[in-house]
Amino acid sequence: MFQVGDKIFYPMHGAGIIEAMEEKEFLGEKHLYFVLHMLLKELDIMVPVEKMSALGIRAIVDGQTLEHVFAVFHAGEPDLSQNSAQRMKVNTEKLKSGNIYQGAEVVRDLQLISRNKVLGTSDRIMLDNAMLNLISEIELVCNLDRDEATELLRRMVSEETVNAAP
Repeated sequence: MFQVGDKIFYPMHGAGIIEAMEEKEFLGEKHLYFVLHMLLKELDIMVPVEKMSALGIRAIVDGQTLEHVFAVFHAGEPDLSQNSAQRMKVNTEKLKSGNIYQGAEVVRDLQLISRNKVLGTSDRIMLDNAMLNLISEIELVCNLDRDEATELLRRMVSEETVNAAP
């Protein structure tokens, strides 16, 4: 069970912090809600306590897991047999899963594809969203600001960096 102050990851919204717990009445019934402060859009979201796991909300990863995630950038290859629509479907499912490794695969695959051809608009948007989700989690895991987390991710994704640590 989550508590106020916990750092969480909400698939498709990125990382955030549970700021408060509030009871609200909705349609004549009282429900307990977590107030989540999301880093990406400086947005507060109210989520019913009982729906947290159904929405795929999880605790952020630890530093060691993040190092393993960075290794994903240098292992594996994109499936070049997929067309843009197929790739979009697969990548959307990966991001919706909330699994940090799958999110890193989306970044890796689209970055590798972009080295050989210009990404289409949907692929570019997908890459940007996947990177922002990872950046928001890196901010909380490593206690960095947005610019520092962005630079760290860029270094980890680049070809020159294979064994660098945060």
